[in-house]
Amino acid sequence: MSRKGVLLINLGSPDSTSVPDVRKYLREFLMDGRVLDTPWPVRWCVVNLAILPKRPVESAEAYRKIWTSEGSPLVAISRHVQEKLQKRFGNNLIIELAMRYQSPGIRSALVHLKSQGVQELLVFPLFPHYAMSSFETAVVRVQELAALAAPGMRLKIAPPFYNDPEYITALIASASEYLKSDYDHLLFSFHGLPERHLRKSDPTACHCLKSPDCCETPNSAHKTCYRAQCLATVRAFIEQANIPTHKFSISFQSRLGRDPWLKPYTDCEFERLAQSGVKKMLVICPAFVSDCLETLEEIALRGKETFIEAGGKEFVLIPCLNEHPRWLDALETMIHRYSFESL
Repeated sequence: MSRKGVLLINLGSPDSTSVPDVRKYLREFLMDGRVLDTPWPVRWCVVNLAILPKRPVESAEAYRKIWTSEGSPLVAISRHVQEKLQKRFGNNLIIELAMRYQSPGIRSALVHLKSQGVQELLVFPLFPHYAMSSFETAVVRVQELAALAAPGMRLKIAPPFYNDPEYITALIASASEYLKSDYDHLLFSFHGLPERHLRKSDPTACHCLKSPDCCETPNSAHKTCYRAQCLATVRAFIEQANIPTHKFSISFQSRLGRDPWLKPYTDCEFERLAQSGVKKMLVICPAFVSDCLETLEEIALRGKETFIEAGGKEFVLIPCLNEHPRWLDALETMIHRYSFESL
């Protein structure tokens, strides 16, 4: 009997905070040509000779600061979401979880789905915005492994949901209690990307980053433009949440290397805003649906320290969507839309 399934995909984490496990994770992540998009010989040298000798020790220490009794917050939260969605759908749909890197793996998830009789699969990347280093690499990897581990399985890819009303409503609901406070500024911090990634993802090859207002000028390139989609998320959020224009701004975090990345940089904004007189700051990270190293350590710990040292007084990270009931409602609605109506 043919059954339908959903494969939720998130980025992934090391299997533990040990240096060898962190090194293994970083090697797989950084050797992905859609993440570090240089020729393979150059990528191999950069990763193995410049990054892996020292970075795993530093990253392992960072992971230890946010690790839980269930392990990686990102993986644990993603599992909880999978389990709660499975209860909602019952026997009508099989919900499986995989990480693009490390465990639980995509191949094992596909094998399990196939063993359960799944022949029609909705692939649902848990990345609201399109980027070659997140959404695209996850989709391509599933397609590659499905051809080997689950031949004949029909795949449908759920699109980025950066402006989906369900996602925006859930995002606002998760932040509502924090927005009621007497804050000075709300910073939307998105994961950063090298500027070259936007140019490579531009199907027109003549729009992205060609003018200061490229993201505000309607163009087919926006279907795969990370920056345009991030700005669209913010526009929808502030309009529905009634955020005054003078009380928010946008930045990009987690840059790596010396090449130009999307600006302004989040860490620089923490310092600038504090020095400009902002005393109480709220930070929200809409590119992440689950709290992880980038939110819990980079923002909540290091970011707060930077802000306070620069003169700020109160720093609050609004949690990611995580297991918020409205986010589960949104996922359920979007899954219904794409799997039941379209497969």
